Amino acid sequence: MIIELLSVYGAEAEELRKRGGSGGEYGATTGRPRRMGWFDVPAARYGCRVQGATGIALTNLDVLGYLDEIPICVEYEIDGERTDEFPVTGRLESAKPVLASLPGWRCDISGARTMADLPREARSYVEFVEKALDVPVQYVSVGPERGQTILCG
Repeated sequence: MIIELLSVYGAEAEELRKRGGSGGEYGATTGRPRRMGWFDVPAARYGCRVQGATGIALTNLDVLGYLDEIPICVEYEIDGERTDEFPVTGRLESAKPVLASLPGWRCDISGARTMADLPREARSYVEFVEKALDVPVQYVSVGPERGQTILCG
């Protein structure tokens, strides 16, 4: 399942983009910068529901290792009211993300091969996503190589 991310722009997006994958987050053919963003809980929860997801793969966890705090969208504000549900198309344009922050782990996790190898803060991030979506995280990637995927559970 692919989860839509809350868009990030400017220097913040470029830093995330530069750290992603083995060559950064740029199109393989065009070299065009890919859209970057923070995890969006309401959008991901909605996606899981409509697709009947029974598990998810949480990718690029290693990319977040430089952050002191990790923003995550937990709600939207629409016309002065907050909701944790993904808005219908007609209201999506006026929806403003409400961000929470989780503690960062400030270290390289690309060598982790089990959940126990991850710092407590990284495990807490995975657990937060799992609880927020009410869908188990089955895989966590900590780098672009095949061997950098952790099987959870």
